[in-house]
Amino acid sequence: MKFIYSLFLVILINLQVVANDGYKLWLQYYPIEQAASWQVSVLTDQKVLGNSPTIDLIKKELENAKAMLEPNKKKQQKGNNLLIGKVGDLNLNHIPTSKIEQLSDEGYAIFNHSGSSQLIVTSRTDLGLLYGTFKVLQLIQTGNSIPSSGIFESPKVKHRVLNHWDNLDRTVERGYSGFSIWNWHRLPRHIDQQYHDYARANASIGINGTVLTNVNANALVLTPEYLEKVKALADVFRPYGIKVYLTARFSSPIEIGKLSTADPIDPEVEAWWNEKANEIYRYIPDFGGFVVKADSEGQPGPHNYKRTQADGANMLADAVKPHGGIVMWRAFVYNEHTPDDRHKQAYNEFKPLDGKFKENVIVQVKNGAIDFQPREPFHPLFGAMPQTPLMMEFQITQEYLGHDTHLAFLAPLFEEVLKADTYTQGKGSEVAKVIDGSLHSHDFTAMAGVANIGTDRNWTGHHFHQANWFAYGKQAWDPYISSEEIAEEWLKLTFTSNSDFVNPIKKMMLNSREMVVNYMTPLGLHHIMAESHHYGPGPWVTGGRRADWTATYYHQASEDGVGFDRTKSGSNALEQYAEPLQEIWGSLETIPEEHLLWFHHVSWSTPLKNGKSLWDNLALHYQKGVDESRENIAIWKSMEGKIDHERYTHVLSFLQIQSQEAIWWKDACLTYFGHFSQMPIPEGVDKPLHDLEYYQRIKPKNVPGI
Repeated sequence: MKFIYSLFLVILINLQVVANDGYKLWLQYYPIEQAASWQVSVLTDQKVLGNSPTIDLIKKELENAKAMLEPNKKKQQKGNNLLIGKVGDLNLNHIPTSKIEQLSDEGYAIFNHSGSSQLIVTSRTDLGLLYGTFKVLQLIQTGNSIPSSGIFESPKVKHRVLNHWDNLDRTVERGYSGFSIWNWHRLPRHIDQQYHDYARANASIGINGTVLTNVNANALVLTPEYLEKVKALADVFRPYGIKVYLTARFSSPIEIGKLSTADPIDPEVEAWWNEKANEIYRYIPDFGGFVVKADSEGQPGPHNYKRTQADGANMLADAVKPHGGIVMWRAFVYNEHTPDDRHKQAYNEFKPLDGKFKENVIVQVKNGAIDFQPREPFHPLFGAMPQTPLMMEFQITQEYLGHDTHLAFLAPLFEEVLKADTYTQGKGSEVAKVIDGSLHSHDFTAMAGVANIGTDRNWTGHHFHQANWFAYGKQAWDPYISSEEIAEEWLKLTFTSNSDFVNPIKKMMLNSREMVVNYMTPLGLHHIMAESHHYGPGPWVTGGRRADWTATYYHQASEDGVGFDRTKSGSNALEQYAEPLQEIWGSLETIPEEHLLWFHHVSWSTPLKNGKSLWDNLALHYQKGVDESRENIAIWKSMEGKIDHERYTHVLSFLQIQSQEAIWWKDACLTYFGHFSQMPIPEGVDKPLHDLEYYQRIKPKNVPGI
């Protein structure tokens, strides 16, 4: 009996050793079976120059990375050893000085030094050395070599920020992976290891800022009780190069300052914010600044006092400017009255204010004009405010893309938007050039991503949603990087470099976002999700307090067709774009079909480019999404044994849920829209399993992501 018990313990321990819950993210450092000799040399013979908390992190990272050498411990070293140090500390001749001088403070150089037979990682700063170290280790893990010409990289965007929509009670708005990782009750007395692991993960992909609190802000975070907690987090993040930002509730002077007004041009209000900024910087000398959501969805703002967005932003900018702080002022603004077309509101509000913001204000613009839909045309503000720096806001968390259980690799979505041509300065005026400042010669650049991180052991709920966090970091660093490159790197870092796994799963990832568009919102449909929580289909949602919070407002389905007319015959939101796009998107003949129903109301029988009717195409797109979700299950099942069992089974379960819900989406939407089209389900499309009333009765309860 004792023998059986001992054997059980041995088996249990071994299972725990090989189990992988995903906590290590893309920093697995799993053993490399056949390491190249240079990789062995770099990982075993290292010298790091300097002395600082960041240098200590580099040394610790190199020690962790030695796990990659486990099968190669006795392999002979035949390569350069590794030397890491700032440019001024190297004391070497024959280094590529001119290329190094072109690097920013966060940039790094990696090259083989012929004179000393060393692999050099150098930078102007310790932070640049940390970024360069992660780059070398990522190249080793993915099996790539250092180019003979070396690597000389600087981030193309200065402020690369995660926006946490986390509340002080640890709930997370649009969070689908557990509670907030910030345990405010324990702070500042207890520093959780996860805070260090969070900062390390962000540093490994170049993220250099974190907004700790929800844009629907709580003024309490600006009180001393919470500022000492924020200070504790800032102290953890500092060696990783991460600055802390907070959301500023516009009415804070009233709520915690006991003033009678929050009018941005009132001298007492200005003085209150100035002193509050001074107080924050006494706690956190390198505090990044404020993010502000104002005059939107019930949030207070300058509209309450008949002031402009520039009035509000500039008041806060003056408060933080003496300390080097910035203000990221969100353009997601719409007033209490339902407009003729919400697509037009941000442009109408901000375009007249171009050039009226202080130099430390950057306007934060969502990728599209409505609200993080599975597909949107790029926001018309991009390129339309040449005198004002604009930053991108992407949503990493999947509010409208199936929450935590649907695989949707978002790099293609981000890439699609960044590569979109605004034509505002002629052909080639891509959104990416607005974001990196090159289109209008702005040095103040930034990108924000709404985080998908929570207390789930794998951080993001779905293991593959880690790839969206990873992709955001990579695309914030370089808005021109390809989705394919990101997907391949993430798979190799996270799972295995085995091409039998990487190649098919990379293809699955790259197609996944389009699959979700197909079974949710094909051909330019948008905002047809369930009410409030947005989980599941709800094309029938109508009425309520605001028409523009309903699905019927956006799809406008009737017996004569479907779609929102934004041409001259409708809301004319199209005029907010440059002339070439007005012409292309304004015509049924030339508009890309993925934007068709975004800009046009089209009759059900209208033939599209394939000769089939709009109705048939709509149904076929829904079926295509369902078929692809089923194919993904088969693809994933063929991967059994190629990766660890724990993550394999977890992902399989989620893919099965996704496929079931893709059918739900298809059947509910086709049953609803078929009520108007009165046209038969075309051949090749599975008929809905139930009637419309059945789908309308489905009311999911306690959906996560308040």
